[in-house]
Amino acid sequence: MSVDQTRVRVTEEPLGQIELALAARNHALPLEALAYDVTPSGLHYLLSHYDVPYVALDSWRLTIDGLVDEPLILTLDDLRARPNVTRTVTMECAGNGRALMSPRASGQPWLLGAVGNAVWTGTPLRGVLDDAGVQPDAVEVVFTGTDLGMEDGAIEPYGRSLEVGELGTDEILLVWGMNDAPLLPQHGAPLRLLVPGWYGMASVKWLTSITAVDKPFQGHHQVREYRLRQEPEEPGVPLGRMRVRSLMTPPGVPDYPDRRRYLDTGSHLVRGRAWSGEARIETVELSTNSGASWEPASLGEQTDPRCWREWGWSWRVREPGEYTLICRATDADGRTQPLTDDWNLGGYAANAAQRVEVSVR
Repeated sequence: MSVDQTRVRVTEEPLGQIELALAARNHALPLEALAYDVTPSGLHYLLSHYDVPYVALDSWRLTIDGLVDEPLILTLDDLRARPNVTRTVTMECAGNGRALMSPRASGQPWLLGAVGNAVWTGTPLRGVLDDAGVQPDAVEVVFTGTDLGMEDGAIEPYGRSLEVGELGTDEILLVWGMNDAPLLPQHGAPLRLLVPGWYGMASVKWLTSITAVDKPFQGHHQVREYRLRQEPEEPGVPLGRMRVRSLMTPPGVPDYPDRRRYLDTGSHLVRGRAWSGEARIETVELSTNSGASWEPASLGEQTDPRCWREWGWSWRVREPGEYTLICRATDADGRTQPLTDDWNLGGYAANAAQRVEVSVR
């Protein structure tokens, strides 16, 4: 597989103008916003690959075609008239933590905040596909947005596919609502796909067509991006579900602009969230001695396996000094966050335990 060498770059240099421009267009969740059970829409992480398209609702339609018995053309009112589902789901960008890898891969320079937990409202995708009648020869279903970009010398819309076998439950939704309000333009209005448990690249925004096909989809963001590989010419391993992860709200108060944390001796409650795309969160642990020993955090309820879980840990600091707090989570299938990430060319799927430097007075 040939890979565009201009898009494959790793560097030890400071952030350049291209990455700074990306960082200005997109935004992360401020870690102090982990305090919200449901992330306010304006604080939820945001990534747009290309321009945010203007979509006129009166002319917008969703087309379901390809290898189906009954092609469909649906308005938003048609979709709203179908069975409605409201579900709280955590979504994380596959590049979350990219800027912490060394050497750093090109792309959106995420630190740790490319995540959010929102209440999504929509209708199950499976019901729409059942009405269209996906034919036995179909192997994948392709989801295409209206956002356009130049890739491999040609203009193409953002698109992703899922194998037909992954579409057999009511978990995947066509959503028009976020946090009890219509989707905002930057979050994919009027309609987006929601694939709970998967990294955010699968939840195609500004959805305009769903097409059943008889061979694997070859779109740029399917075969050239969102794959784990060490060398540009490798086909790589495609990304899917989110790896287990925990994040803490850094305790104390920050300085500016370094945002190092400062607090006094005494008792402090350290709080955070943990999630996994594979299974429920089982434990969260914290260390103040570089992982030589760990203490368990208290866990809140996890009402939905696709929703993050709150945790808290009481830290009694008796001596002033410099400390490094580390948190790590383990899910019900025994997956535990590593202390360091396995490097890959795209800077994807980082889930190393978070470290926070704290100065105690």
